Amino acid sequence: MPPERLGAALALGALIFAAGCARSAGTEAPSVPAPLNDPASAPAPSAAPAPADPAAAPTPPEAPEVPEPEEWLPPPVADRLARGTGEPADAALAKGDSSYEADDWAGAERAYKTALRLASRDPAPRVGLVRVALARSDVARGYAAAPGDTRLKAWLEALDGALRLDADYGPALLERGRILLMLGNAETAEAALRRAVALLPGHAEAESALGVAFIARGDAESAVRRFRRASRLDPDNPERLTNLGTAYMMQGRVADAISVYERAVRLSPDDARALTDLGTAHLAQNRPDLGLPHLERAVELEPKRATFMNNLGYAYQRTDQLERAIQTYRKALALDARLGSSWINLGTALAQRGDYDEAKRAFEKARAIDPSDPRVGANLEELEALRAGSSDGGSNSQ
Repeated sequence: MPPERLGAALALGALIFAAGCARSAGTEAPSVPAPLNDPASAPAPSAAPAPADPAAAPTPPEAPEVPEPEEWLPPPVADRLARGTGEPADAALAKGDSSYEADDWAGAERAYKTALRLASRDPAPRVGLVRVALARSDVARGYAAAPGDTRLKAWLEALDGALRLDADYGPALLERGRILLMLGNAETAEAALRRAVALLPGHAEAESALGVAFIARGDAESAVRRFRRASRLDPDNPERLTNLGTAYMMQGRVADAISVYERAVRLSPDDARALTDLGTAHLAQNRPDLGLPHLERAVELEPKRATFMNNLGYAYQRTDQLERAIQTYRKALALDARLGSSWINLGTALAQRGDYDEAKRAFEKARAIDPSDPRVGANLEELEALRAGSSDGGSNSQ
């Protein structure tokens, strides 16, 4: 019996935010897999060496291309807390903003503290201090990346204090929404970010953060609208484009995703996240030959990212480099032993090689990580069928 349907798994498009609030274009933001890494990843094609059977690769159907009219947008606004009044407190805010944009966290902190001393009832310096604390920390910026982080909860309390001074202060609502996203509270974050977008017209990061909230709540259509707006307001920032590509992938619009990922790579050729997203989209389009170079480059740039390593392994598997695939999956698991997609992929590769006992152990590892993942049960059933089908030719022993 040929291995017809053992399905592998990709880790698709982690959503990220700019470090701090809406840092200048080109600033690299730390990123982690968002919840759509495994749950929303498309089951990949069969592990069989034969050409991929479409039935074994239930990627969403490509949506028909319909031109999207560009809606009117307000002029883009800079992400600064100073208001330009010329008062001493505002001058301190302006100094803090400049230091923050230059990644001078100590200088920004001193300036915002000066502004707070000069205008204790102004929420702006309080927001500035939270931005600095977040930017200089090691907290990951992805959705639900740090649900139990006590620092985020403390900064949330500081922002609530700023909002008690001015309930309609847009930057405080934006930062509050972003922190709630990092904590994994999409519903409350969405409410704060809707208000922030209304109060901060033309603010790219507000639009983008609201898009992340929509993605987390499963509303890809609304997310696409927000990410498109963010990418138009901040056209030179590859992060805006990679988030838009992730939303397109959720809609099954793989060609559109590839187009925006390619734009992101042109803007930032050494952006590992953009490269891995582009490579992964090519895999979803059944073009591993196009995806492999991008995935190899992404791993070269960030060799300790388990999801990047996992997707590279899958590209090797799809290009009939089975031993390299197995080695690469093992490297991914050495980096993150709880990455269920890598255990599933390792199992499919081992089954393809005929190592059914080892494959079963890999699938069981994946099931222990997430007992609700339907891919694991389906693969275990197929594995037993493969084992039964091979019994006529001799037993598989390890």
